[in-house]
Amino acid sequence: MKDWPWYGHVAMALVAVIILYIAYFKPKNAVLNSLREEKVTAEENLNRLKGKKRHLDKIEAELVTISRTLKELEAIIPDRKEVWDVLRNMHQLALDSRLNIAKFQPQREVNKEFYFEWPIPVEITGNFHNLARFFDRLSNFSRLFNIEDFSIKALTKQTEDDTITAAFTAKTYIFREVPPESKAKKGKKGGK
Repeated sequence: MKDWPWYGHVAMALVAVIILYIAYFKPKNAVLNSLREEKVTAEENLNRLKGKKRHLDKIEAELVTISRTLKELEAIIPDRKEVWDVLRNMHQLALDSRLNIAKFQPQREVNKEFYFEWPIPVEITGNFHNLARFFDRLSNFSRLFNIEDFSIKALTKQTEDDTITAAFTAKTYIFREVPPESKAKKGKKGGK
């Protein structure tokens, strides 16, 4: 090798570099390119997952808001086991307003799509001031009551405490929850 001309040494060095490139750098370059592709794919997945996370956070925030609204509505619309307590409280509210209850007859529930409507015909006697106080207290009641078919008449035989009679229908609403087995039956029917 000492006798070789200079271009022989250059050719030998070039062959050594090519062998080194083929044996060492080319596989490493392929691994490096593969890692770069994985990095790009991982970054795309990360960005996609970040978008899903933002969407999930938005849904969770909406769920919290909906849960809060549901709790507020549950305070307004009782479920079946609380109804008699609500009616007892309404009856007590009339007595506290110094009204005499002549008729308090809860009727049958009327089935609606998501709730039951429960009409309660009421007739009371008292004076106008106490009737106004009763309705004011009823409007501040935590449960929802609608007053319908309201009529007021002066009594023919009046006293200081009893000057009028009022008749109305107080409607309250009861939350109707679909039982779990009904949900399962609907799902099976819809799937066939």
